Amino acid sequence: MYETLLYSVTGPVATITFNRPERLNTIVPPMPDEFQDAMTRANRDSEVKVVVVRGAGRSFCAGYDFSGGFKHWEDQMNTDGEWDAGKDFVMATAPSESPTQKFMSIWRSPKPVIAQIHGWCVGGGSEMALGADIVIASEDARIGTPYARMWGCHLSGMWIYRLGMAKAKEYALTGKAVSGVEAERIGLINKAVPFEDLEAEVAKMAAQLASIPVSQLSAMKLIVNQAYENQGLASTQMLGPILDGLMRNTPEAKKFITIAEQQGVAAVVAERDTPFGDYSAAPADEQPNPNNVIHV
Repeated sequence: MYETLLYSVTGPVATITFNRPERLNTIVPPMPDEFQDAMTRANRDSEVKVVVVRGAGRSFCAGYDFSGGFKHWEDQMNTDGEWDAGKDFVMATAPSESPTQKFMSIWRSPKPVIAQIHGWCVGGGSEMALGADIVIASEDARIGTPYARMWGCHLSGMWIYRLGMAKAKEYALTGKAVSGVEAERIGLINKAVPFEDLEAEVAKMAAQLASIPVSQLSAMKLIVNQAYENQGLASTQMLGPILDGLMRNTPEAKKFITIAEQQGVAAVVAERDTPFGDYSAAPADEQPNPNNVIHV
């Protein structure tokens, strides 16, 4: 039914699996629309009480696919081959168009959502995952916002709202990647476990939540969400994607994409990340284990 993801239901648990494993589940159309549709299906299914979101293959989601610039989104952002700030503004802010808002259906869902993270969970993938209610990661997963260094800005604001100011500023300014272990330590996620225990840990949490009435789960989720809404979450999510569009079109950003198109993504991200020694510039033991694969 879907091009970019799989949807299944087992008992009271619906599972949404990003299914572009050959591209590390990077985000392209129609993934945001399909994700929102899958969330709607889960919420309308009276048998479903909990939703699990995960990724097939070696990663949860490695963010937006920019291997050819942003060619997948050209109709929404360009006019006559050139960036159209007006179009980008509409895509960034209109609920019917905004990928961020479609992924935030994870937040608006009255039913609890568990994000099961392994491998790379970066950029827009991390923005989406951190919108879940419970986040459980493998210890070797890497979560980060490399766009903080070039070609982007926070989208959902979840990196800000999940962390205190000191850490929120540190990761906003540096874009550093954190392991699952470190993410748990700083309070970014709920729990990190060895990869071999990840699926069982998520299933255990889902079963515990499913033992509670849906109305109770919805009420408790609503009261916590509302506290963060009152802190200006909607305003943050409007400004972030607007700034993201601007940061994709600075002289430095245009050079970044030109190099990516001419020399490949690997070359340009190596230049971006080498000073920090993380992401693809990290030693092998500081990257996700490529043998840790989710099979579907």
